[in-house]
Amino acid sequence: MHLPSEDHLGAVTRILRYLKVTPGSATNRHSTSVYFMFVGGNLVTWRSKKQKVVSRSSAEAEYCGMAHGVCELLWLRRLLRDLGFRPKKPMDLYCDNKAAIAIAHNLVQHDRIKHVELADVLTKTVSRSIFLNSLDKLGMRDVFAPS
Repeated sequence: MHLPSEDHLGAVTRILRYLKVTPGSATNRHSTSVYFMFVGGNLVTWRSKKQKVVSRSSAEAEYCGMAHGVCELLWLRRLLRDLGFRPKKPMDLYCDNKAAIAIAHNLVQHDRIKHVELADVLTKTVSRSIFLNSLDKLGMRDVFAPS
């Protein structure tokens, strides 16, 4: 950054050309859950996966990610037990989102998080076929459609 050269400009141009001709992935409102599992300070598993539902907030998305992480922790704990290892202390779950932590600690707040299984055709970008199908299900008609 402090001393760009012609080689750097050429590399950037190649990257931009590649991005221009490469079909991009579909953009949606689904968050990505990412978690890592450590045993004895060693990384043993990690996961990065699109969530199946659309979260209404980043706190909800983080909370869902924590829930997936807990499931993985429970699986790993059972696996270690089956292999003859008994954890000497409870397994820790770390999260850096204060709102998600507050939801996890307060059972009353669990009702505040809602999931939208399908993208709302009135507020989200969806494909034309999904849009038309949703309009049909809602009993709406396209007033601009040729008659």
